Amino acid sequence: ENYSKLYLKITDMKILLTTILLGVSTFIYGQIDTRIYEIVENVSAKNLEHYVQTLVNFGTRNTFSETKSDTRGIGAARRWIKKEFEDISNECKNCLEVFFQGETVTPDDGNRIPKTAEILNVVAIQKGKKYPNSYIIMSGDIDSRASDTQDFETDAPGANDNATGMAGTLEAAKVLSQYEFDHSVVYVGLSGEEQGLYGGKFLAEYAKENDWNVIGILNNDMIGNIEGLDGVIDNRTFRIFSEAHNPTETDRERRMKRFYGGEVDGDSRQLARYVYETTQTYMPEMNPTMIYRLDRFGRGGHHKPFNDLGFPGIRIMEAHENYTQQHQDIRSENGIEYGDVIEHVNFEYVKKLTAVNAISLASLAWAPPAPTEVSIGGIVKPSVKLKWEQKNPEDVKGYKVYWRNTTSPTWDHFRYVENIDEVTLEGIIIDNFFFGVATIDENGHESVVVFPSKIMR
Repeated sequence: ENYSKLYLKITDMKILLTTILLGVSTFIYGQIDTRIYEIVENVSAKNLEHYVQTLVNFGTRNTFSETKSDTRGIGAARRWIKKEFEDISNECKNCLEVFFQGETVTPDDGNRIPKTAEILNVVAIQKGKKYPNSYIIMSGDIDSRASDTQDFETDAPGANDNATGMAGTLEAAKVLSQYEFDHSVVYVGLSGEEQGLYGGKFLAEYAKENDWNVIGILNNDMIGNIEGLDGVIDNRTFRIFSEAHNPTETDRERRMKRFYGGEVDGDSRQLARYVYETTQTYMPEMNPTMIYRLDRFGRGGHHKPFNDLGFPGIRIMEAHENYTQQHQDIRSENGIEYGDVIEHVNFEYVKKLTAVNAISLASLAWAPPAPTEVSIGGIVKPSVKLKWEQKNPEDVKGYKVYWRNTTSPTWDHFRYVENIDEVTLEGIIIDNFFFGVATIDENGHESVVVFPSKIMR
């Protein structure tokens, strides 16, 4: 009997110790921050529906539609979006810098620009307290279209494509503006998407000209449909599109990948993995699916112009599309209802994907800067050595040194270290895995993983 009591006490102590260790481990490794759960809860489906309905009520938001009216066309839509950002800024004591940004386009030989027009983005910047020139961007598209992209008279409500993405961006700004971040967060409505991704091109060029350090852009395009043309109904799965490598890489960098790996480890792919892991941690009911391509087959989105200039960028969107509700005049044919109308939008789903964006933005904006100059060695050795540099070591609590099987889409193993800038992983063969390093601060916030770019001999 005494032995049984002693055994129970020892067992209880083991459980208690395990619980404490798990709690400490969770804190150190950045798995839980209660503010992230607050952000998820504060996203409002009611607000999102109001935003989408207002955008739909402008009749058409075609890039070349009416600009003088206050009730119809692209001009009214972008002025309303700007006013919403300004109202949000007023609520957070002018924490947002709000402005129009863009350029004028003229008719081209490709017949996608029927007349001269201003393509204006609406930008709202929430400046970071420590790293104001470091930016994480969330975007939605302002414009809509009918069957004919040059038809700027016909009603084109664009409820899902892409009032949902624009609504999500507004709601993310409303929620996140209640917090302060170390990095700057940009909320933007991009224009001219349907005519050739002009808004993204103009903002990416603006970022380049102003020497922005862009951590990444989360482009949201169609985040409101749960019933696909294939008949599948799914309110939890969403897709994350990312291309494998940086289009600006040199021939030498491309050749090095043949020998050292990294074909699927460009900055955009790491950003996609970050959103995936953040969602898995804080919204485990969701099913993020990483798609290893720039965008849908043969198509493009507003993250592409950023990728073109070397900035990381991904597209977040619904898993199951319904093509009868995209780029279609509102009509009924052969028993099929065509048109991108608000009745097809599921606002609880829009809420979920808006929350995915918001928690990813917040996690990145609170994280310390990623390590730089990450190098790796271990050729013909029974161990792997990684080394890195850190520009702001005072903000870093420690590092996660990651590795994964070469066929795995996610970072599956890691070792946590502190107060060092190099580590040797004994018994791990460099040939069999891919490796990366991320920073962690004292509150457990983690940077994007950095893939080694240099080889140690």
